[in-house]
Amino acid sequence: MQQLEVRNDLTVVGGGLAGICAAIGAARQGSTVALVQNRPVLGGNSSSEVRVWVCGATAHGVQSFARETGIMGELFVENQYQNPLGNPYYWDLVLLEAVRAEPLITLYLNTDVRTVDAADGAIRSVTGWQLGSEKEIRFVSPVFVDCSGDGLVGMLAGAEYRTGREPRSQYGESWAPEVPDANTLGSTILFYTKDAGEPVRFVPPSFAKDVTETAIPDRRVIRTDLNGCAYWWIEWGGELDVVDDNEAIRDELQAVVYGIWDHIKNSGRFDADNLTLEWIGSVPGKREYRRFVGDHVLTQHDVLDQTEFADRVAFGGWSIDLHPPGGVYAAERGSKHWFSDGAYHIPLRSLYSHNIHNLWMAGRNISASHVAFGTTRVMATCAVIGEAAGIGAAVALRNGLTPRELAQDRFDLMKYALTRADASVLGLTDDDPANLALTATATASSTLTRPAFEVSSGTLPLTADLGMIIPIDPSLDGFELLVDSAGGSLTVELHDPVKPQNYLPAKLIDSATIDLPAGEKRWVRIPLTWYPAEPSNAFVVLRQSPGIAVHTTAAPLPGAIHFTRREPSPDEQWTEQFRSWKHILPRTGLCLRLGETAAYAPAKVLGGQARPYGGPNHWSSEDLAWDASPWLQLTWPEPVTLAEIVVVLDADVQEDLINLHHHRTPFEALPTLLADYTLEARTAGADWTVVAEVSGNHHRTQRHLLPTPIEATELRLTAHRTHGNPRAHVVSIRAYRS
Repeated sequence: MQQLEVRNDLTVVGGGLAGICAAIGAARQGSTVALVQNRPVLGGNSSSEVRVWVCGATAHGVQSFARETGIMGELFVENQYQNPLGNPYYWDLVLLEAVRAEPLITLYLNTDVRTVDAADGAIRSVTGWQLGSEKEIRFVSPVFVDCSGDGLVGMLAGAEYRTGREPRSQYGESWAPEVPDANTLGSTILFYTKDAGEPVRFVPPSFAKDVTETAIPDRRVIRTDLNGCAYWWIEWGGELDVVDDNEAIRDELQAVVYGIWDHIKNSGRFDADNLTLEWIGSVPGKREYRRFVGDHVLTQHDVLDQTEFADRVAFGGWSIDLHPPGGVYAAERGSKHWFSDGAYHIPLRSLYSHNIHNLWMAGRNISASHVAFGTTRVMATCAVIGEAAGIGAAVALRNGLTPRELAQDRFDLMKYALTRADASVLGLTDDDPANLALTATATASSTLTRPAFEVSSGTLPLTADLGMIIPIDPSLDGFELLVDSAGGSLTVELHDPVKPQNYLPAKLIDSATIDLPAGEKRWVRIPLTWYPAEPSNAFVVLRQSPGIAVHTTAAPLPGAIHFTRREPSPDEQWTEQFRSWKHILPRTGLCLRLGETAAYAPAKVLGGQARPYGGPNHWSSEDLAWDASPWLQLTWPEPVTLAEIVVVLDADVQEDLINLHHHRTPFEALPTLLADYTLEARTAGADWTVVAEVSGNHHRTQRHLLPTPIEATELRLTAHRTHGNPRAHVVSIRAYRS
């Protein structure tokens, strides 16, 4: 047996999405990282071993403009490009290649951490056994990140943690039980089927569960066209200890899977003769176990009130999603959901242990109540938390700070690092003094200043209330819609969503009723006005109007989305769960003429927000039919030294991407991205010099490190081609001296 010792700046234990993003985030800050994973593949519950789809703040389209950026965003976009069919093995490759692309990360697969050396409130090392190679490896570093899911490292180090459900009295959470208990969310094993093209028998094993003796056939949805995570409700173990009883839970879950498959194949209730079982998981996908205690415990109130923490470092948007402890055998529905009105914030103080001063945590083990954990636990949210923890750990180490000192005394350092990394954070303005672009002015060859979308692709009858988001910058003085009318009137309302990340009507600002004589394809002026104190989104409601239809367009207004209003079902127990406004018309919009706006001005690329937040926050050229090679230029009053130029493009964070099979997004590269562009620089009066040429781009963020720093007073980006968008979009241009 070999005994090895490795030393790094950071040791990240756990190779799920939280651990991957923590390791990459720290490595990009210049820290050397040991990434230790106890399985042969990366990805945790999302890997080919477990095959849970990666959900996040978009909540399958419930939340608007909420898809993650940063490292998780890169993984989504790369997977869409490499793996549009959602092959779980290709997803494994996307993750492995992302880690291997970072020279400062050393990856240790099949390495199970079993012991921790800790004293005086700090971890000195962790030791793992690498299966196959028969090596005992001791990992020594000044900082550790526990992304193990179950929280083994922190527990062994003596970090304070909780399991189970807190009482309602502890945080005043209405979804907490009156009496505390040890119940958790259970584990899941999934399965896939395929059509063999000929009849295939299935002889069930002796241990298969007879599901007809349970509530499963009556209480759960079983269909022959479902696979994988469509069977998320195959869950059990919430009333046990999901770690101590892991083997029993696995056996029971496999018995349930084989029992469900026996029911499908042999009950005679399904057309399943040609179906065969293609894959069944052997590793239970765990949902919940230990939650460490940090300097702040995230609660139901923080999520639903969307608390704006001064030290916010990540966001989520999935519902508070809690399941009955009895899992698959429970008589009640398999889950209940309570959505916040938009994305909510996660503070840095929830990502480190309050009593082990060099322990960070990320994933499903962060400092949160059981109820709040119900939303932070989904994997894309775990991933953005992981990136924040990795960046935080590296920044604190580099500056000789404890996690608490970074969060409370020097959060400016964290903020600059997050914005430079394009991390998933809402409401943090890029005011980094190192960003030379903040001292420049921005101009462009053209800008979308008077949007008019006049080509109809069809009509949408107003048989239900219709909602529409319009960016307002600086004000709204009416707009026009293209309508068909059989006669009657149309009532239109304008609402303020109040919070910049929300896309729901919250506060009525103005309303009008317009008489519409009979006629087709008529432009109708909607006399609504609003003068918000800062750029905002307006939620416009077109009230249900029989005999009236609005025209749709295949080339929608950037930043605009459309909703229809639904009524809740009579048996909805928790009305808070129901989102009455549902997004519709994906990748289309309404025919409208908007007055003059600065919502797409060149100045939007300088500082500010790098994602939709109170508006789209990007520059848009005029239609490429009018400006075939649009350019965007930064000009400085005095020469600056440029060593790195970062271009952030529009990856359309409204588009709900996913890694596996929930739905198919119909393109490999997002249409709003620039495919080809050129960067040039010059000093006043000199010739332009090409500093970068990009072709075939499918990424949101491109970082251009110049071989030799240059002096310049002007920097120009010229767009040559998009992936299908009719206009060129740029979210941000940043420039650094080093």
